[in-house]
Amino acid sequence: MAEQDIALMAHLMRRAGFGAPREELEARAAKGYEATVDELIDSEAQAPTDRIEMMRYHPWTWRPGTLPGMGAAEWMHDLVNTKRPLEEKMALFWHQVFATGVSKVDHYDDVMDMIVKFREKGMGDYRELLLEMARDPAMIYWLDNCDNHASAVNENWGRELLELFSLGVGNYTEVDVRECSRAFTGWTIQPKLPRGPIGRHDWFFEFREEDHDEGEKTFLGETGNLNGEDIIRIICEQPAASQFIARHLYNFFVADEAQVPAWAVTPPLDQDAIDLLADTLVESNYDIRSTLRVLFNSDFFKNARFARLKSPAEVVVGTLRLVGGAEFPAPGIGDLSRQPSYMGQDLLNPPSVEGWHTGAEWINSGSLMRRVNFTADLVGDVSRPGIKSLIESLKARGERTPEKVVDSCLDLMGPLEVQPESRVELIDFVGTGGEFGWDTSDQLEASKARVSELLQLIVSLREYQYA
Repeated sequence: MAEQDIALMAHLMRRAGFGAPREELEARAAKGYEATVDELIDSEAQAPTDRIEMMRYHPWTWRPGTLPGMGAAEWMHDLVNTKRPLEEKMALFWHQVFATGVSKVDHYDDVMDMIVKFREKGMGDYRELLLEMARDPAMIYWLDNCDNHASAVNENWGRELLELFSLGVGNYTEVDVRECSRAFTGWTIQPKLPRGPIGRHDWFFEFREEDHDEGEKTFLGETGNLNGEDIIRIICEQPAASQFIARHLYNFFVADEAQVPAWAVTPPLDQDAIDLLADTLVESNYDIRSTLRVLFNSDFFKNARFARLKSPAEVVVGTLRLVGGAEFPAPGIGDLSRQPSYMGQDLLNPPSVEGWHTGAEWINSGSLMRRVNFTADLVGDVSRPGIKSLIESLKARGERTPEKVVDSCLDLMGPLEVQPESRVELIDFVGTGGEFGWDTSDQLEASKARVSELLQLIVSLREYQYA
């Protein structure tokens, strides 16, 4: 099988999922690139994740409360074990866009309900998803629309809807913010029972007609007795909306862009690519699946290898999927779910409605050390099934010289493209032990130990931190 086919498939699986072991890459490459794209996009054809086992062994995930990080354990298990990687990747994408956190919402299960909606609607009609978010109880509370009344307008939801969720700064006025907010008055949360012994009861959306502003409104040039559905319709008729979502998709799937607040003054890296994605959104009536198919089959995507710094979630999930052994929700899943937060991405709890700053801003001295230590611990464990398989592949290939072992490890772990000087340093490191041996049990154990150390060095390289 051509090496370039494996490398391209690895690129696709890093971006449309969280990476894949070599056996999966070879199987997908045999199917073909476009067929794999179609399979990833047609997620409903794949088996859903069995969440019963997680509930059986960790019943607290039903009502995780506010224990730091524990509410993300269910999602972490899903991310690692899903057979629908693009569906979970899109849930992570929309969680970054519609950033809503437990720091204010107070219970993880309310934010986790949003993740479920992202799975169900995240690859469908963006307009429907936007409407779903306007009715989502966690979002309503997060952005104070429960305090948005006909007699006292609260502009928080209206402002963020325009600034961060649909159009971007510079494509609306302060009057538009006010009129938009008036249209969403009365969109609130049903009254509910007090807290129960195992947590808070569920929230549900409610429209209170008596609290809705029925007056005439003028929003983005259209006048009438507008309501929330009208607002979303008008938003999606603006050229800025498709451009804004296209740039989000490019930033998440193709290459690191400037941060969202700078988009009004910083042009895209590739305006032609943004235009293609925006045009596809409009022509497909904002169908995300159609847009993703165009994106993944484009040359600009295929040529953008290692152009994005992995998010902490991608580091943790991708490495766990590489090494294997996390299929069963064993004790410690709560601690595992907290690992991305130690690297700067507290799942289900973004720092603000702006979400996380991505790209180079993921990295500082502390977060980098966390990334290296976490990944090195995992790949250094030769009892992990993925590492066992890698060592068996080296043995089957008969790789003995330090140069061949280094190149094969880089190939089997990616394939990873490293700087020539980095490759030389890796060869020099393992070269001190001479050739590798696979014939006797003593040679095998010694080679395993050396490969373990080599893999730990590889994941500490700059290149491993990029997707």
